[in-house]
Amino acid sequence: MKIKDKRDVLILGLGIVVILLAIVLCYIFLVQPALNGLVVEGYSIGQEETVSYIMEYAKTCQQLPLTYNNETVNLVALECYQESE
Repeated sequence: MKIKDKRDVLILGLGIVVILLAIVLCYIFLVQPALNGLVVEGYSIGQEETVSYIMEYAKTCQQLPLTYNNETVNLVALECYQESE
């Protein structure tokens, strides 16, 4: 009787390991790529909106300060500079 109990416990343990492995593989191959796709799509949309905002603001002929890594650049549309000469 003890041998059968040990087998049952071993089979149950292996079954749990297989189920956990299946869940991890489903996450790696199905869920994670979908999440990465959403992140890339969100990045692209944000990039498009930012460029659109910069272009619209530059049309007002006002300086637009852009700061990156402690460095600031003031942008002005070239058309505005040419009008003032």
